[in-house]
Amino acid sequence: MKNWLIILLIVGLVSAWGCQPAGKDKQEAQKELKVAVAAPFTGNAAAFGEMIKRGAELREKEINEAGGINGMKLTLLFEDDAGKGSEASLVAERIASNLQILAVVGHFNSTCSLAGKPIYQRAGIVELSPGSTAVTVCEGSDWTFRNLYRDDFQGKFIARYIDDILTNLQSVAVFFDNDDYGRGLRNAFVAEAEKIGLNLVADEAYERDNTDFKAQLTSIKAKNPDAIFISGLYAEAGLIVKQAREAGITAQFFGADGVDSPDFLIIAGSSAEGALLTTPFTFGAAGEDAQQMAANFEALHGVAPDTWAALTYDAVGMIADALAKTYNPEASIADNRKAIRDHLASLDTPEEGYKGVTGLTYFDVNGDTVNKPAYVKVVKDGQFVAADQQLLELD
Repeated sequence: MKNWLIILLIVGLVSAWGCQPAGKDKQEAQKELKVAVAAPFTGNAAAFGEMIKRGAELREKEINEAGGINGMKLTLLFEDDAGKGSEASLVAERIASNLQILAVVGHFNSTCSLAGKPIYQRAGIVELSPGSTAVTVCEGSDWTFRNLYRDDFQGKFIARYIDDILTNLQSVAVFFDNDDYGRGLRNAFVAEAEKIGLNLVADEAYERDNTDFKAQLTSIKAKNPDAIFISGLYAEAGLIVKQAREAGITAQFFGADGVDSPDFLIIAGSSAEGALLTTPFTFGAAGEDAQQMAANFEALHGVAPDTWAALTYDAVGMIADALAKTYNPEASIADNRKAIRDHLASLDTPEEGYKGVTGLTYFDVNGDTVNKPAYVKVVKDGQFVAADQQLLELD
């Protein structure tokens, strides 16, 4: 009898102990809202990832210091896709299967967003990219959004800028990264260049992670172009510009937003002077809220923010705003994830759009942002500054 009493007492204590943490965990879960940030924190695009992380951390800090999201803490979980589609697929599977994660800010590289897209769609979780510009990134999924322009717009913009603003340039060579971003942007540029009558004299491809571009540059040099358009990322672009100048090529270099990183200036050194590039945002043309964000960013991190820090700052803000307006602690994870998606999809007019430091963001039926502009920067005295002449609008 005594033994039975001891056994019953032990069973009762274990049962009571086992029940308490479950209730406690549920309460804690409702006090913490988790969002993933997926980007290249290692690899040849890690400089982008570092700025993305810093921009996200600043917005997270500001939100939590202001009381969180309806009293709940915003917690960001950083996932490294290394800028590779194969790794992005693994990251996406890991995020989608984590039933505490409500949405994804990312990915940065178009290849990575495209790799994650079917996984996020199948799981019913939003990916909001602050960097992917390939045309097809948002097409075919109700769960993928981005808060910057597409490469068909950017490619057209660059061709028109060269034709309308840089009127002294008579011939152009194209040097492109043979991946989703590089090819897509190259195709858009070439299509517009041919339409408006730019003289394209060379079209060369290179593979990501290559460090020796002498063979392609020798071929390009033989065509004697007035300008060379680099459709790729900062690491390779920096080496291309440096090796081109060493080879005696004097052409005007023009890059796209993939070149928009301070590391391009480090890699290219003095060879970068005078290079032009497009960007979806520049602090030089922004309002007071962007200037305040830049000051807060520098105070927190000790360096100035770049374009990608600002776009990520806004992307985190958009997800937080969606959570503030839709999150229901009594609803299922699937319903809360869908509520975020439905909220973003409802931002389909200027009146409904999200007002961030990078401007007004609202979406079309594909999840692409509408009417966000492009700007041109130039390297002057070793720094990026706004070009004196901007192309204000396209036909």
